[in-house]
Amino acid sequence: MTTNSAGTAGATSGKDRVQKFGRFLSAMVMPNIGAFIAWGLITALFIPTGWLPNANLGKLVSPMITYLLPLLIAYTGGRIVADHRGGVLGAIAAMGVIVGTDIPMFIGAMIMGPLGGWVIKQFDRNVQHRIAPGFEMLVNNFSAGIIGMLLAILGFFAIGPVVELFSKAVAAGVQFLVNVHLLPLVSLLIEPGKILFLNNAINHGILTPLGTAQAQETGKSIYFLLEANPGPGLGLLLAYWVFAKGSIKSSAPGAAIIHVLGGIHEVYFPYVLMRPILLLGVIAGGMSGVATLVALNGGLVSASSPGSIFAILALTPRGGYFANIAAVAVAAVVSFLVSAVFLRGASYTEDDLATAQAESRANKGVPAAAGAPALAAAGPAIGEGGAVRKVVFACDAGMGSSAMGATGFRKKVQAAGLPIEVTNTAIDAIPADADIVVTQQNLTSRARAKAPQARHVSIDNFIGNPIYDRMVTELQAAAEATQVPAPAVAAQTAPSTARAASGVAAAAAGTGAAVAVAPAPTQTVPQGKGDVLRRENIVLGLGSVPRDQAVTRAGDLLVKSGYVSADYVPAMLEREKVVSTYIGNGVAIPHGVGAAKAAIRTSGIVVTQYPDGVDFDGERAYLVIGIAGAGDEHLQILSRIADALEDEATVMRLARTRDADEIYRTFTA
Repeated sequence: MTTNSAGTAGATSGKDRVQKFGRFLSAMVMPNIGAFIAWGLITALFIPTGWLPNANLGKLVSPMITYLLPLLIAYTGGRIVADHRGGVLGAIAAMGVIVGTDIPMFIGAMIMGPLGGWVIKQFDRNVQHRIAPGFEMLVNNFSAGIIGMLLAILGFFAIGPVVELFSKAVAAGVQFLVNVHLLPLVSLLIEPGKILFLNNAINHGILTPLGTAQAQETGKSIYFLLEANPGPGLGLLLAYWVFAKGSIKSSAPGAAIIHVLGGIHEVYFPYVLMRPILLLGVIAGGMSGVATLVALNGGLVSASSPGSIFAILALTPRGGYFANIAAVAVAAVVSFLVSAVFLRGASYTEDDLATAQAESRANKGVPAAAGAPALAAAGPAIGEGGAVRKVVFACDAGMGSSAMGATGFRKKVQAAGLPIEVTNTAIDAIPADADIVVTQQNLTSRARAKAPQARHVSIDNFIGNPIYDRMVTELQAAAEATQVPAPAVAAQTAPSTARAASGVAAAAAGTGAAVAVAPAPTQTVPQGKGDVLRRENIVLGLGSVPRDQAVTRAGDLLVKSGYVSADYVPAMLEREKVVSTYIGNGVAIPHGVGAAKAAIRTSGIVVTQYPDGVDFDGERAYLVIGIAGAGDEHLQILSRIADALEDEATVMRLARTRDADEIYRTFTA
């Protein structure tokens, strides 16, 4: 049986396609938000009507919005498609639309950047095996130059003018809504779109380009606050705190602090999904906030990302504080009042929130959190497929993400008293006796080909995945239904074997089941945990960089420490092309593909901390943990890391700490 928890395998819904397109748009803008903010601050400070008017420094404003920002977007879009070479072609192509039009060409850059990357990618794919040895550099450089030139000409004469007409039409449409006092109606699209995790696509893919163009002319733009206003979510959470009953009541204040001060709006989405009628509250709040902005002429000088009240205040232009603060306050009050009508006396538990969080993850495009039963999407049910004795977590190398996933699931199996062996391995080494194989989505087809006899579970990340609880529940139900005598429990390869075995035995004793626990094998461990992870290999406070640069930095640290040879680093980058090493809860664990094990000299782990995060295919990693596993020596620390990273609060604490010893103690204690 194969499980694809998003639904039928291979089927892509319209919502999924929209989300994927939206994530691609926002992925071009979000890495460059710092540049947008820099431009906004320069504008707010140094233009003639700014805080510190300066004619010389004010000269920075026009070149930045005309050239710098669109080129950054185009380079990022091309790079997403075809790495650095695609980024260069995207930037060259974008110059055509930039020079050929009279408006800031953000939308044109979003078109030409990916187009340039796609064209050069197709060219390279078709000629890579036809270039005579010694002519590679000549062909690569001249092909990029010629193709870039042609794309720039295409942008100048064809694409640029069309985009300019479209941009002016959109601007005229929005201005019409403003003139007839209907702009608040955009909240009917924005607020539900946020719940479907289109918030970044709406804000950075559509509103940021429009707002930046408007801010160039007027010094501020209302577009920057249409989606980023934290008022609607704040009002909803306060209504839960005041009027709801049950254990969920106490969770609302903490969520409100994260939402308003931290700017993480996603935190309130599950509270809406617990009672979907509350969508009316956030829509009403959003509409009232927009109406306030229109009436008081509010707006920001640049995009607010994240949508924290601190960011909003920092980007408010001179004379605009009353309007912007009023918009947030009015939106919060209206959302609170409308939500209160539906929440009075309502009782919710942590289980209700967990269910809503799972639904929220599904809206984000997380298949593992879909509402369908974890192991019943296709094929026979567990009870019909025979007793489950071994669950295998598999990834490409078998040394990192799968090990951490297996650790978390093993704890749940032990706590449930199930006599099931849980282990991890590389996909090419999946054992023939595996009953269930758990893999990331991009690797499931390979795993199925390697182990056709097994039932397959396809997930999006290995850490803290809600599908694990449903798997355990179904495994328990199947075990009770079949009443199969418990087989001997194979010894775990993880170093916590004795503890795991005693945990299973104790749980079995509580249920009266007869469980024979195989003794742990004597194991010679050549390395201590202090050798696998050293304090000096924990690097803190790094600035955000592109994913490949973060992976390379972790790899270089592994090389410098003597764990691997230099050949291991390219293999780590190759691994990211196969499937992202982001494992959830703000953590990525880059490591080499299976063939790279030859470059490993001894097991080692390095930890790099990025307080502002690194983009891993649309997910934000704050801890990037480089891993090289020669044998099983690293599994003890990896198991401890997996335990720690199950708690998202722990990850956020470690992502902000300035004490390397705190991370070291957490991962090695």
